[in-house]
Amino acid sequence: MLATWTPDQELNQVRVRSGADMKRKLKWYDFVALGLGGMLGVGVFVTTGRVARYTSGSSVFISYIIAGISALLSSLCYTEFSVQIPVAGGAFSYLRVTFGEFVGYFAGANILLEYVLSNAAVARSFTEYLCSAFGENDPNSWRIEVHGLPEGYNKLDFTAVAVVLLLTLCLCHSTKESSTLNLVMTIFHVVFFGFIIIAGFCYGNVDNLVKPRGLAPHGIRGVLDGAAIVYFSYIGYDTVSTLAEEIENPRLSLPIGITGSVVIATGIYCLMALSLCMMVPYQQIADTASYSIAFGTIGWKWAGNVVGAGASLGILASLLVAMLGQARYLCVIGRARLAPSWLSKVHPSTGTPLNATLFLGLCTALISLVTDLEIVLEIISIGTLSVFYLVANALIYRKYVIVGKNQPLPTLSFLSLLTLTAVGFSVSWKMKQQWWGLPVFGGIMIAVTALFRYTVVTSSASRASEWSVPLMPWPAAISIFLNVFLMTTLQVLSFERFAIWTGLITVFYVLYGVHSTFEAEEMEVEIMAVNEAPNPSVQPAKLDV
Repeated sequence: MLATWTPDQELNQVRVRSGADMKRKLKWYDFVALGLGGMLGVGVFVTTGRVARYTSGSSVFISYIIAGISALLSSLCYTEFSVQIPVAGGAFSYLRVTFGEFVGYFAGANILLEYVLSNAAVARSFTEYLCSAFGENDPNSWRIEVHGLPEGYNKLDFTAVAVVLLLTLCLCHSTKESSTLNLVMTIFHVVFFGFIIIAGFCYGNVDNLVKPRGLAPHGIRGVLDGAAIVYFSYIGYDTVSTLAEEIENPRLSLPIGITGSVVIATGIYCLMALSLCMMVPYQQIADTASYSIAFGTIGWKWAGNVVGAGASLGILASLLVAMLGQARYLCVIGRARLAPSWLSKVHPSTGTPLNATLFLGLCTALISLVTDLEIVLEIISIGTLSVFYLVANALIYRKYVIVGKNQPLPTLSFLSLLTLTAVGFSVSWKMKQQWWGLPVFGGIMIAVTALFRYTVVTSSASRASEWSVPLMPWPAAISIFLNVFLMTTLQVLSFERFAIWTGLITVFYVLYGVHSTFEAEEMEVEIMAVNEAPNPSVQPAKLDV
């Protein structure tokens, strides 16, 4: 469970288990488009109006800025790992080389669950927005209701199934062609966002931002609570790190693709939120279909259909990118023999993980056929945040212990204290009367991070050409703090389902995974021994003196 692999083993010894290599055809602009495509989905349409009306008011754009900073800090951690370990495993590989096999497997299993469930939810929402684009008011009008099935599973969505299967076939064919398709859809989607932003700024009213109760009617608490909600519009940038084996210049393209897409998405989200609040005062914004109804208030009812079409296009792009990433995760987990080895095979002609793509595509299609959006979304957020939390911890541990050659106890003590202060701050935030806890725990977090920064020295042994997170450990420490804070905003039901899923994957690891990885290593040792042994049938050649 605690056995670790070196980056060199991940890049060479483990990667050859897939047979053929993935083809390096992607450029830096492909990565930026893939990152944007993964984030600019339906989230901004679902969350912005609701958060503006009930939580943040007109300051919802500030909530997006705060959430964007948190996402940027997490993306920096991913970027340094992806540059140093450019393999398709993403968080699974980063944690496996740092904290051992089980922690990596835990992260990989949670990311896979998040991908499959969120992709199924997104595919079903595609049907709803496509209905809106064709003027249908009932989101279930294109679904078939089956009497006798439980509520939440009784509306069959064959449109979602068709979309998932078509994208699966596209991804099986070629990563480069899939990236080009995403690039085209993302460009059109950004143009569509530009239409909404320009219309809001031209036909909206700046006075709507401050009337009737100011820019932040619910105070700083409303702004921060809103940031916790809109943060999930940023989930998707981590997909780019799983394509590290398919890019021509990883050291240049990965930092640009991961961090650049987060910065651009933050700017778009802020402008979108401002345009909505300028068109309609925050207390009059509708809960659902906020942008469509807002256009109706300025006399542009036809724009509701345009919003449905644009959102459908964005959903397709985000679904394509997410399905691209989930197959890479499963492929590398199969390489490690924590899943059946046939899932790790890369097709020699297409250079894609064919088996993993088909298997997860069928799973996603099956779930999207029968399961309602609310049911599958309950467990998604906590699994993703827990992985982001672990990656930030792993970056600090790797930089100061594995690479820096320091004793592990000071770093582990710092990480534990950092987590405890984050929990204390979050509990004080939820207990509104305990305001004294906020400056106390926030001050402790700043003090222990500064003390760690100046007492534990990191190594300068890494090559100057390698990209690294600046001002360490501050970005990773703040990322840990924010991810814990965001997890505490989730419902108790999310933690219960997360605990059940953790128990299931632990049982699978104990009964299958640990034995499979051990047997795979034993076989490789035996093969190496046979290859290195002298062959008695071959006589040494005589030398003429």
